[in-house]
Amino acid sequence: MKVQTSTRTNKGSALTVFASFLHFDLCFTLWVLLGSLSIFITKDLRLNSAQQGLMVAIPTLSGSLMRIVMGILSDRFGGKRSGTAMLFFLFIPLFLAWLLPINFAGIIAIGLMLGVAGSSFAVALPLASHWYPPSRQGLIMGITAAGNIGTVVANLAAPSLAKSYGWHAVMGLSILPLAIVLVIFVLLAKDSPDRPVGVDLSRYISVLRSGDIWWFCLFYSVTFGGFVGLSTFLPLFLKNQYTTFNPITAGLFTALAAFLGSTFRPLGGFLADKIGGGRILTALLIGIGIIYLAISLLPAIGVMIWLFLLIMICLGMGNGAVFQLVPLRFRREIGIATGLVGAFGGVGGFFLPTLLGSIKQISGSYGSGLVILAIIAFIALVALRIFLAAQREWSVAPSVIVEGETA
Repeated sequence: MKVQTSTRTNKGSALTVFASFLHFDLCFTLWVLLGSLSIFITKDLRLNSAQQGLMVAIPTLSGSLMRIVMGILSDRFGGKRSGTAMLFFLFIPLFLAWLLPINFAGIIAIGLMLGVAGSSFAVALPLASHWYPPSRQGLIMGITAAGNIGTVVANLAAPSLAKSYGWHAVMGLSILPLAIVLVIFVLLAKDSPDRPVGVDLSRYISVLRSGDIWWFCLFYSVTFGGFVGLSTFLPLFLKNQYTTFNPITAGLFTALAAFLGSTFRPLGGFLADKIGGGRILTALLIGIGIIYLAISLLPAIGVMIWLFLLIMICLGMGNGAVFQLVPLRFRREIGIATGLVGAFGGVGGFFLPTLLGSIKQISGSYGSGLVILAIIAFIALVALRIFLAAQREWSVAPSVIVEGETA
């Protein structure tokens, strides 16, 4: 299949990238909102360690499943219409959590609905991507996906507001930015005239049958799964493991860690554009596995802080490296491809807090759970090297293949 090399870089494309960034940013904020409020909700509902892990993980699971659906809708009906419908839906869980009394079952239901925000990934990224040629995909996808800085917004604002007004009120206050982003998105976002329209079902089936898509899913479940999983679970981890952290300081540190991961994501995409996503991802997976092992030792707080900052940087760059590769391999089916890969990334984000919460409940320590995460990272590393050994064209720097054929 010949790579399409649109040269459109007009005002509409820039505004669409901006609108897509805001969409992803706002949705990511709502997606991790339960995690940023987890300490307050845990105290209010008296949740045990396993329940805590499930509560912060459930939005990730529902968001993962919805990414597949939204990927199909994005390819069929366009990112603007799909993204607008999503924003309208998100008013529902916010109003319910704001106005109604909530028990554990209720917070799980709210989490399932808020999880829909996580499917913004399959809307915002293709919407921006279709305006640009393959040679700029790493940077454009990195800029748009840097909207996961919404994790920073949630962890900076939500704990302080919850301390002053209660966590229910934070849900109500979140309605305002949702309304603002909805208006901006409707006004600025445009579907590219070059985007594939009406991709038939056979293309979806061909993506699912492709061995390549499952490799991408594995790699992204480690990088993005680690990023979003730690972003939601880190406040609870710090509060439970180190008495020096209160809800506010735990939220502030999580915001800092998430900020670094988000801001380094475009760098991962940029470097992948220059020297190849496979090479960058190899180095990052090695680092991720080693750092997980170091964290599993549960060192003093001064050491732990630096380890968490470093692993979030590696995870963020890994996200950018993986998604530099996806549009090169699945240019015409990018919506369904990003939906599938993003879904598996989200499953990784569900697995991490669920695993750590359950391990803590059973053994009283997070250590062995972190060792398991390190092993998974090293398994992904071995899988990546096997894949690269097959000399797939997508592993080459895009400057080499832009005008050629893709597998």
